[in-house]
Amino acid sequence: MANSPSGDSMLDRLVRILDSFDAQNPTLTVNSLAHRADVPQATAYRLVDDLVAHGLLARDADRQVRLGVRLWELANRSAPTFDLRRAALPFMEDVNQLVGHNTQLALLHEDEVLVIERLSRPGAVVNQANVAGRMPVHRTSMGLALLAFSPAATLEGFLERHGETMLTTHPQLRRELAEIRRNGYATLDGFIDTESTGAAVPILDSRGHALAVLAVVVPRDAGILPAAVMALRTAARGISRALGA
Repeated sequence: MANSPSGDSMLDRLVRILDSFDAQNPTLTVNSLAHRADVPQATAYRLVDDLVAHGLLARDADRQVRLGVRLWELANRSAPTFDLRRAALPFMEDVNQLVGHNTQLALLHEDEVLVIERLSRPGAVVNQANVAGRMPVHRTSMGLALLAFSPAATLEGFLERHGETMLTTHPQLRRELAEIRRNGYATLDGFIDTESTGAAVPILDSRGHALAVLAVVVPRDAGILPAAVMALRTAARGISRALGA
């Protein structure tokens, strides 16, 4: 039900306020929040006060606002990713210890790669992925592996919406996806960081479709990629079994 002159509901405004925070902006002033959420300043101050009172937002000592601990608590009680993360973590730890570099778990959500878990180690290569952060499909091995093992309808729908963007960096996209399906994994060199290589293996359901993807980011030309891919494939099969796939 709309309750503002612009026609948006109070829930719409609350969601836009919460959605204003990202990896580059973990804290914001109320004025910045109002601008990013397209909410009048007076309304933003009132809504922020209410959200802080309920623990969904928190104020720092300098009066900047960040997402509150209670929001994290609520999200983790029954998030659909809970079982996936719980099943994957022991296998991720094994891969992380063996490879010695960043290991991450992600899925395809709203046409982007959504990272839901990440393990790192001292001295690991630079990695742009963050937990609860999003990455473009066409620039990551995770995205290509998820796309290659998506159901046909999901793949065609994605290409209809984003085919032009994909083809700018992957002109032989369908051939590339077919090769990923044959090999069972995807690799991508230097698309985000020039000194790193990403490798990703799908975690498959009983129909052979990707539930999620397990990936590592390793130094480019370090010679450990074959061992990393083997470890990922073993771990991905273990996670599938743990999930009953």
